[in-house]
Amino acid sequence: RAPVHVVEYLSLTCPHCAHFHETIFPAFRAKYIDTGRVYFTLRELLTAPAQIAAAGFLMARCNGGARYFTVIDQVFRSQSRWQGGKIKPIFVEIAKANGMTEAQFEACITDEKAGTALEGRIRYAVETDKVTGTPTFFVNGVRLDSGHVPDLTELDAAIAGALKPKGGR
Repeated sequence: RAPVHVVEYLSLTCPHCAHFHETIFPAFRAKYIDTGRVYFTLRELLTAPAQIAAAGFLMARCNGGARYFTVIDQVFRSQSRWQGGKIKPIFVEIAKANGMTEAQFEACITDEKAGTALEGRIRYAVETDKVTGTPTFFVNGVRLDSGHVPDLTELDAAIAGALKPKGGR
């Protein structure tokens, strides 16, 4: 496992999260994740409208989550098409692009066990990690308090700080 663990809490309805994943994450992934320097964990949080975020996460976890990150990326990229509130047809389109039928999509987003598991992940975010908004980043358990989406320079500094040996030398 990599020496640094970066956790990102995000919501699929968060435009700042989408911006990070479209513009900053590819360079971050290439520099740190693909090279084995960072172990990255994405954690789910629901922001308004929560039912849309929940549906996106449940869809991403369909079929054992085999296409989880692809679906997350496609949901983010679809945000600009959400005007007018007709989001379900867009999600069905994403589901079909990832090998699901509309019936499988419906089954995924209404699956009681999956919904309960999602609620548990949200409870952990709020009660244990005290996350109140997205995106929120932790580097080796230390919250990045930037108040905005961090750029690669800020992440570089946090990762460098996490790699520094602890102690007086």
